[in-house]
Amino acid sequence: MVFSLLHLLMFRHVRNHYGIEISYKCRIGRRFEIGHQHGIVIHEYATIGDDCVIRQGATLGIGGISRGTPVEDTGPIIGDRVDIGAGVMIIGKVTIGSDVNIGPNAVILSDVPSNTTVLAPFPKILPRRTPPSASDTTAQAE
Repeated sequence: MVFSLLHLLMFRHVRNHYGIEISYKCRIGRRFEIGHQHGIVIHEYATIGDDCVIRQGATLGIGGISRGTPVEDTGPIIGDRVDIGAGVMIIGKVTIGSDVNIGPNAVILSDVPSNTTVLAPFPKILPRRTPPSASDTTAQAE
């Protein structure tokens, strides 16, 4: 009971002070590294392999749960040597292979094979529509 209370106090301190929420139930491999703090949420049934790096704003969580599905079968599975960029969301029962690089702000909803790189859609550059200025309207009237 003393250790449960100690764990609860430490968990709340880390969550509130550093912005990192990791349950004691998730399985994390050796040499796990958090690149930057704040906004990291790892679901309690997630599995993370060895030598993985996770950066700020990343979420490893469960997706929608259908009735009859055990909650233990809903967490993501991350392979070895995976580099997870800032703002990445890995949602649902997803398997990420080993030696994968995931770029910033990617949303992963399906399995990713080993030895690949995942990038978020590139931003689209649109021309700005500016209203005509007063000098343009007088020049067109003449």
